[in-house]
Amino acid sequence: MPALFDHYVIVDWSAANQPRTGRDSIWICHKGPHGETCDNPATRYGAKHRLAEILASIGPRERVVVGFDFPFGYPRGFAARLGLSGTPWRSVWDEIARLVEDGNDNRNNRFAVGAELNRRVSGGRFPFWGCPAGFAHDFLGPVHHRGHAAETLAEKRLIDCWMVGAQPCWKLAYTGSVGSQVLTGLPVVRALLADPRWTGRARVWPFETGLSLPEDVGIVFAEVWPSWWKACGKLGPPNDKAQVRTVASIFAARDRTGELGAWFSPPFDPAEEERVVTEEAWTLGVMAPRRSAASVKSTKITHPVGDADPSFSSNAGERRPYTYLREPAAIYRRSFEIIRKQADLDRFPRALRPLAVRLAHAVGDTSILDDLAWSAKAVAAGRHALSVGAPILVDGAMLAAGISRDRLPAKNDVVCTLHDPTVLNAAADLGTTRSAAAVELWRPSLAGAVVAIGNAPTALFRLLELLQAGAPQPALVLGFPVGFVGAAEAKAALIEFGAVEYIALRGRRGGSALAAAAVNALAAPGR
Repeated sequence: MPALFDHYVIVDWSAANQPRTGRDSIWICHKGPHGETCDNPATRYGAKHRLAEILASIGPRERVVVGFDFPFGYPRGFAARLGLSGTPWRSVWDEIARLVEDGNDNRNNRFAVGAELNRRVSGGRFPFWGCPAGFAHDFLGPVHHRGHAAETLAEKRLIDCWMVGAQPCWKLAYTGSVGSQVLTGLPVVRALLADPRWTGRARVWPFETGLSLPEDVGIVFAEVWPSWWKACGKLGPPNDKAQVRTVASIFAARDRTGELGAWFSPPFDPAEEERVVTEEAWTLGVMAPRRSAASVKSTKITHPVGDADPSFSSNAGERRPYTYLREPAAIYRRSFEIIRKQADLDRFPRALRPLAVRLAHAVGDTSILDDLAWSAKAVAAGRHALSVGAPILVDGAMLAAGISRDRLPAKNDVVCTLHDPTVLNAAADLGTTRSAAAVELWRPSLAGAVVAIGNAPTALFRLLELLQAGAPQPALVLGFPVGFVGAAEAKAALIEFGAVEYIALRGRRGGSALAAAAVNALAAPGR
């Protein structure tokens, strides 16, 4: 599966009130086709311009994910408490950008903005807190107000509750002052999003994309939390530099293995989706709540530094616990929810949609559905044939093994003739492949059968030749042969044949898993 992105940019932010480099300052790691760069601009003004340069250098057909290490949203209800109208996240972003003044030298008014927002929300020192000793204000206090329960505005977002150690976005001062990073960071992301040089190509995840990754999006802005992964110390110092380099490498590595795409559809309770995509946002890469370290037994490992996935401890030699969904029914349910969100199923007849979902699930890729082809009565013909006990003729043992026998409505026979002792000599006599020769043995069972071809293009070509010569007609042909030679042509011939019901996947892609998934979907469409 090709990578989703060509470039990975990770930004460690700082709300410092003066220019600063080194530790506790802004670090930007850009990992792309031509290697890696790591910048340490002294000001937010410089960081914005450096990020704009990186985005401007990316080709029109390339894709980039840009991760910022501060929250993109506030707990549910904040926009309403401010009296803002419209989509909550956007109205909050617009209001913060209007209020925050941030000079080229990093001097800013974030504490005054926090006080003003408190005044509007509560008329007191809630919900923001934390300020320097010299900042005295009626609407902002130096210590935590402990007022969230009484004021019915949560201290943390849903995602913050999943991440052990995440600081609340209301905290404006002291260690982990996430709130100040949000106030100074959101205006920068907003300005980059609005840059006319990439208008129409840039989106904020999940606010503008939903819980998916639309194909027409070239630039994706998302929040990340580098501390979710253990930084590889050899990629620093300081630790801030090591963190952005580590996370950029993790993103690139997970993209190559196909895992990154799933991160755009995190498995939280679907009932919380509106809360996440309109107001609170989510942290990219967090796929399950993290357990406390005390509940996990560590395992000693070794791990190389470089382009490999550095998601392990580089100091203590301990591996982080894997976080993943374990319950089978929940995995299937969430998988199908993701597919239905990412795939435009309305383009298919209603009867075909369960089969389309099963195909996408079989290969973890909704894009294959763009190549799906079918005849008008294919699904009805296949279901009826199976219901009356028709045999299923397959071109390979792997395909036969992939068919769920307990789903077959009439204990249908699954017939694979590839290993019949006569096939090898027949192939030699005919000057063809064993797969094509094995099709000759289907003749007695062809009438009204369901034929599933998931491997050899020659088997599909030979079947069509037999039908042209007057062989009994099957009820349905599932055409999913795979390969660089003949696969696309064989499926095109099936589609153009005109005398048999079919479901096929245009092009080179196919395989036993897809053909078996099609049979299983026809056998039990509701499962």
